[in-house]
Amino acid sequence: MEIAAVGLLVIGVALAEPVSRALAAARWPARDPVGALLVWQAVGLAGGLALVGAGTVYGLAPLGPDLWSALAVLAVSPAAVLAIGNDHLLALAVGLGLACWLLGVMAATTSRTLRARRRHCDLLDVLATPWPAVPGAHVLDHATPVAYCLPGRRSRLVLSVGTLEALDPGQVVAVLAHERAHLRERHDLVVLPFVAWGATAPFVQGMVRAQVAVAALIEMRADDVAAAHTQPAELACALRTVGGAAPAAALGSFVTALDRRLARITTPPAPLPGPVWALVRVAAAVLVALPPVALLVT
Repeated sequence: MEIAAVGLLVIGVALAEPVSRALAAARWPARDPVGALLVWQAVGLAGGLALVGAGTVYGLAPLGPDLWSALAVLAVSPAAVLAIGNDHLLALAVGLGLACWLLGVMAATTSRTLRARRRHCDLLDVLATPWPAVPGAHVLDHATPVAYCLPGRRSRLVLSVGTLEALDPGQVVAVLAHERAHLRERHDLVVLPFVAWGATAPFVQGMVRAQVAVAALIEMRADDVAAAHTQPAELACALRTVGGAAPAAALGSFVTALDRRLARITTPPAPLPGPVWALVRVAAAVLVALPPVALLVT
């Protein structure tokens, strides 16, 4: 069991840092945002399971030749855990503590996000006006071009008066298609675990970069959906107008990322070859299955 624990630890550490760092720097995700998002979710889930599993497996190793035997002993005599030795007891405590920390950060992040959305919805009820021409859309009386969506049970599409004045009807349709893609595919739920993942260990650059990379990929995915239903040139022009309203303090990297997105919309990259496209999805499935399988055969 000790060897399996070391293997799980290596997998978890590798996924949290070098693998995440390499995936965040890779260029192929722009050619297949959906596949890349699947891989990122697999990396996050497998990494967490591997790290928690490593401490648990090593900690329970003295109680049996495999994990299930050790758990059976523990079920019959919980006090047996006190006889496993200090190093194994520490590993078990670290594994269980990490599990509680990960779940706690996820719960706290989710709670803060839901509270912020409720407050935002309440403000929109006061400040925004429903737009009869587009069900679910609300218009803010503000001159700055702004367009965004607010997911949840009371999902909203929000545009400012400045947006409606700056864009022609085709461009407004393109922006709405982009935001509807976020709502329909629940991109908020895709990115939320990575916000928690990055907050769990902000000193690990791979985990922090994962959040940034996933946020960029969901924008690419929404761009692709909108471009498939509207004119790409209109979408690019609309996003340039709305994105150009970013605060000056955010301009550096924000504008660079926006320029890359717009170039991708107007000149779409070649999709991944069919075998590579399939391999990406198989790799994501294998990655998710790896820690549970390792625990089952331990």
